[in-house]
Amino acid sequence: MNNEIVKIVLFGKNGQVGWELQRALAPLGEVIALDRHSQDFCGDLENLKGIGQTIRSLKPSVVVNASAWTAVDKAESEKEKAYLVNASAVGELAKAAEEVGALLIHYSTDYVFDGSGTHKWKETEQTGPLNVYGASKLAGEELIQRYSKNYLIFRTSWVYAARGNNFAKTMVKLAQEREKLAVINDQFGAPTGADLIADCTAHALRVALQKSETSGIYHLIAGGETSWHDYAVKVIEHVRKLGVPLTVKKIDAVPATAFHTAAQRPQNSRLSTAKFQQTFNLTLPSWETGVQRMLDELYA
Repeated sequence: MNNEIVKIVLFGKNGQVGWELQRALAPLGEVIALDRHSQDFCGDLENLKGIGQTIRSLKPSVVVNASAWTAVDKAESEKEKAYLVNASAVGELAKAAEEVGALLIHYSTDYVFDGSGTHKWKETEQTGPLNVYGASKLAGEELIQRYSKNYLIFRTSWVYAARGNNFAKTMVKLAQEREKLAVINDQFGAPTGADLIADCTAHALRVALQKSETSGIYHLIAGGETSWHDYAVKVIEHVRKLGVPLTVKKIDAVPATAFHTAAQRPQNSRLSTAKFQQTFNLTLPSWETGVQRMLDELYA
């Protein structure tokens, strides 16, 4: 990076990752953070013309898209809206970013894969989404690759943040209300903190502004792996140690088929992060580290 101030336009400022990005990106330059309600510039991804105009008028060095349609089950019945936000809008961002010479950073998901097997998915493997949400996110990736030469796509999964709702908070709440819980034990992944994603993004951005050859798709999740059931058990054990009063006595392990959902979920959300770690010279910490820190922040 030269001495010129880096101008960053961030879409989705109030989402889990977007909120953390406002903090993590601030030391890198001028951050113009937008959401769908922003007044001065359009940050609403349902307004394709508006978001394109935002980028063309601001002429940023970097565009970061942390906005998405993430209602996985709802996407099955509202396919057009999911594709509008996760694909068409992303294509517009890619075109506009390319026009002004900006680096585009975008977040995708393990749902672009079919979730089969027990291995860690690599960036180069065959995609095959099981649901509309995954298909719409894959379409967004493909439009970026079509329209942009300089981009970073970070596929992540099982994202949580201390702010807003998340799986761990839900488990603690239920553990205070019930004696028995039932949690899925045949889906595997790594709970990944929005703060970790944001901090890694800021670091990768610094590198990418100096080396355009880093452009591409990367998997970005915390280290290790767990099932939803074992994740719940770890959460309950930790908050109990913190002295939080709980009524739960048993946490049953059940298959995903025990819960009916409109959208099918992948069983294997394990992602290989070797490419990310090697390219950006970072070590991704275990998922337990981030989860315990969040629980300490919320309940200690």
